[in-house]
Amino acid sequence: MINSTMLAPLQLVKQTLPAELKATPAQATESFASFLKHALDGVNAAEQNVHKVNDQFIIGEADVNDVLIASSKAELSLSLTSQVRNKVIEAYQEIMRMQI
Repeated sequence: MINSTMLAPLQLVKQTLPAELKATPAQATESFASFLKHALDGVNAAEQNVHKVNDQFIIGEADVNDVLIASSKAELSLSLTSQVRNKVIEAYQEIMRMQI
């Protein structure tokens, strides 16, 4: 038999959940949109950093290793972004195939 003392830890966890975890669908959509925008801004920043480091390399202020590291970071972030995009499209297509 389950009694109230066994449920007390669960009640404590439920009470301490942050407000963003108790979001409405509209708030969740807004949160996802802001997350996506932040991620795309990060990809853009990585690309801009590659251009900056490349320019520094051309004038002799940066090492080849710096250029390669910045390029690899930008490539990885772009690859991750395209994979996330593909998964979002797959999820959307799966939802559209569902019968109501």
